[in-house]
Amino acid sequence: MKGDKGARVKPLAPRIMAKRVFSGVQPSGSLTIGNYLGALRNFAKLQHEAECLFCVVDLHALTVPQDPKELHQRTLDVARIFVASGIDPDLATIFVQSHVPAHAELSWLLECTTYDGELRRMTQYKEKAARQEVVTSGLLTYPVLMAADILLYQADEVPVGDDQKQHLELARDIAVRVNNRFDEEIFKVPEPYIPPKTAGGRIMNLQDATEKMSKSAENPRGNIAILDSPDEIRRKIKSAVTDSGREIYYDEVNKPAISNLMVIYSLCSGQSLDEIKSAYVGSGYGQFKSDLAEVVVETLAPIQKRFTELSEPGVIEAILAEGRRKAEPLALPTLRRFQDRLGLLALS
Repeated sequence: MKGDKGARVKPLAPRIMAKRVFSGVQPSGSLTIGNYLGALRNFAKLQHEAECLFCVVDLHALTVPQDPKELHQRTLDVARIFVASGIDPDLATIFVQSHVPAHAELSWLLECTTYDGELRRMTQYKEKAARQEVVTSGLLTYPVLMAADILLYQADEVPVGDDQKQHLELARDIAVRVNNRFDEEIFKVPEPYIPPKTAGGRIMNLQDATEKMSKSAENPRGNIAILDSPDEIRRKIKSAVTDSGREIYYDEVNKPAISNLMVIYSLCSGQSLDEIKSAYVGSGYGQFKSDLAEVVVETLAPIQKRFTELSEPGVIEAILAEGRRKAEPLALPTLRRFQDRLGLLALS
């Protein structure tokens, strides 16, 4: 519960939850409305059903060159957006990956049990490597660090998008391999978390409805960033590509662009796709886009307001410090047990 000035009231007693969920978000660009509708809003609901750890995975961002000042700022901003989107630090653990050294330590140990061929088969590695002039070893071993993130906390479930399913499968394979080697459960084998089915699924790029809306997309006009101003949101939606004809109805195959805009409208307003179709019979795209822009502005306004409050000096830093204090004791027992089984000398 939050007071007028953002003071946080601690729960009266620790909660005992049936399952543990881990998820991480890279600070590699501006989070979009697709990130909010597809992930963050679900995280806010999930924190009432499970013990949740939500991590800003800054080490993952280093697989490609980063401006240090920008990375520092984006790391803080992603954490602020977590909280502004409804993730409560009293219910969930919010922390930064590099603040818990066990992530990097376990990643190396798992690399020594992972095969080169497994990593080179990763679709995301092949796609990203093709776009880079210089490919770092970190880009190749990225999935192992992701496996360490998950396995370190003995997560029962992991929310993943389509582009990360292959990485989760690798994490499961690594866990099974280690458990079989030592004939005991060193790591829990995680399951994918499948959120409740929503209309249309993924949020697509406003300029190319065949591409997913991505926080690191080259053309910013294709994304609606969570922190975009109302005027920026209106301009982007006004310039969004549409399909031939003037009719507004959902058809992913023949009208992918307008279908994508309808999905955004539906998820923001709570109206069904059929209700939206009925409301705009004979209206054309202009009025629909204008109304959609206002629905999006209204959806993001409270998040932006809370983000500004969290930008006061020291506020998010205190939340992240508390998150590290909660996460580290959960991580270390797993790391120490695995080190022991490998024969590494324990600290005296």
